[in-house]
Amino acid sequence: MKIPQSILNALTDVDMPRLNAEPELDKTIRINDYEVPVHQTGCLVVGSGAAGLRAAVEAKRRNADVTIISQSAWGGTSACSGSDKQTLHTANTADQGDNFKEMARSIRAGGAMDEDTAYIEAVGSTRAMASLQYLGLPLPQDDLGGTLRYQTDHDEVGRATSCGPRTSRLMVQVLAKEAIQLDIAFFNHTTAIKVLTEGEGDTKRVSGLLAIRPRLQTDANPLGLIIFQCAALVIAAGGPGELYRDSVFPNSCFGTLGLALETGLELVNITESQFGIGTRREGFPWNLSGTYVQVIPHIYSVDEDGIEHHFLGDYYRTTQEMASNIFRKGYQWPFHATRMLDFQSSLVDLAIVLENQKGRRVLMDFNRNPLAVPGDRPFSLDRLDDDVSVYLQNAGATQEMPIERLLHMNPLAIELYARYKVDIKNDPLEFAVNNQHMNGGIAVDSWGRTNIAGIYAIGEASGTHGVTRPGGSALNAGQVFGTRVGEHIGASGKASEPASTDVADAARRAMKDIQSVLQFESDLTVKSLRADIQARMSDQAGVLCFARDVRDAYGDAKSLNAKIRDKGISAMRDSEIVRVLQWQQMALASEAVLAALDHYISEGGGSRGARAICDSDGDSLPQSAHGPLEDIRFRSEKDEHKNEQLIVRMVGHQMQVSSQPIRRFDESAKSFFERDWPAWLTGEIFDTV
Repeated sequence: MKIPQSILNALTDVDMPRLNAEPELDKTIRINDYEVPVHQTGCLVVGSGAAGLRAAVEAKRRNADVTIISQSAWGGTSACSGSDKQTLHTANTADQGDNFKEMARSIRAGGAMDEDTAYIEAVGSTRAMASLQYLGLPLPQDDLGGTLRYQTDHDEVGRATSCGPRTSRLMVQVLAKEAIQLDIAFFNHTTAIKVLTEGEGDTKRVSGLLAIRPRLQTDANPLGLIIFQCAALVIAAGGPGELYRDSVFPNSCFGTLGLALETGLELVNITESQFGIGTRREGFPWNLSGTYVQVIPHIYSVDEDGIEHHFLGDYYRTTQEMASNIFRKGYQWPFHATRMLDFQSSLVDLAIVLENQKGRRVLMDFNRNPLAVPGDRPFSLDRLDDDVSVYLQNAGATQEMPIERLLHMNPLAIELYARYKVDIKNDPLEFAVNNQHMNGGIAVDSWGRTNIAGIYAIGEASGTHGVTRPGGSALNAGQVFGTRVGEHIGASGKASEPASTDVADAARRAMKDIQSVLQFESDLTVKSLRADIQARMSDQAGVLCFARDVRDAYGDAKSLNAKIRDKGISAMRDSEIVRVLQWQQMALASEAVLAALDHYISEGGGSRGARAICDSDGDSLPQSAHGPLEDIRFRSEKDEHKNEQLIVRMVGHQMQVSSQPIRRFDESAKSFFERDWPAWLTGEIFDTV
């Protein structure tokens, strides 16, 4: 069936709503030599992505006084990035995952994930889906009202559904409209810089946040500072997209890991990320999962002399084996060390990484079928592995060329690139193995609470995912925990009125820290920091990790932060001040990730999830068509590491790394209505005392 262009346009060009007028600022206070405006609110949400908007909406519905701030409204990952398998995970009919316990096991199967969190995400998925549909999210249905599903990475059941490549942006759209309808206060172009707290130790709690708004820059407030007083703070500003040079994140996604470390928040599982094939940030960054590879395009490299290399033919033994594993990248998109073994799909990722290390560009051509493996028969749709052949036949994707198969299976995939002046109907697509998602983040409990009272973390800012997760479950997690955080804030009653706690002393301390960083004579600049941090993370802490390289990188990261503390960072102009402070915090985040990774490796940690821990004494050896790849020999994961998490906390200027067991969930425990209803009626379930 040919889909009308008007429908393709509607699902590709997703317009975002216009924000309401910003509220008037409540007052101005003097902090040192600055006159700083103040906005008082009960609950402050940092971030305007799908998770943050969900928390704001749910808290507002429960009578909280809510304000959202955003560095750039509708400019984050969920609004601007994704893939054609951005999905929501939901239970369905018996053949597609209607058992919450089974779904929870799938979500936590990679290990290092709290079992109660996985169950919460499974149970909450139906509510998340239904409420989004109520708000207008056009999730696809069959003629009897059932939700259409498919299989994605780390999901053998087929619980995923999708509106196309703009699913997450459509989620942001419907939630943004609801937030505007509820008249939630929104401050755009506002960047969180420092969390303000009061008390110490177990009595420490949030009192507000210091941010920068360039439009507020005056002679009396040259940095454009603003203070938000709040009783509850929800951190929902996404992941550290700028941490890696090779990244599919939109530009300027810094996340809040450095901010969290400075605040005293604990981080968890920050060794765990996702890497996979996608187009480069220099053009239009996008994941090449799903139908982009299921149509089996020709993948090749080009050297500096312009000579093409059919490099995958050096890794796979037959054309059928190579083509079938290109296809499998569609639902086995993330790199996984174990899938380099036995000629599986991550051997494709490895080959691409090694080609890039040779200085070659790697491209995907939808106007050519794959070339034959040398000495083998040519590519044919009649010679594919059974799972691949059945899928393509069921999809009706038996056309002669990849571009024809793509036009049949997913014309939205073509439209998306066309919007960014990339014509994959005619031109090959350059791509690489990129960082795509941080699975770790700020440590939270089953209500999204951090180790500091009043502070919550959700979405990619939180560290709830474990080592691996089914593709698209991050969207579901943000919706489920955004809802729970909103419920908890409402139940606590502490955010029902604008906060009035005195924040002057905390703001002065924060100002002192800011001024120590801004040293205009420093030889450290935003440009130099970015190049230094991103090269170190991509080259020494990417998908292939060597113990010595990680240890050296950790030492270099510590030295960089010592230099920042000593010399500060230079801002070339006023507009760079925000970036200076974000890169100072990104330097801390980089050190924390490397500290955790170095600790994990030194404790005998093996390969799991995103990274292969390469070791000449390793027990796992990938093979190519020409023999063993000794340089990529790697360690297997130890079973005991699946049952624990690594915690990172900054004490003074040192990163302290420790381990803790995962939280367990008793699958045999059963609720009983008359016994358990009073806990709901009285609010005891929220544990707000």
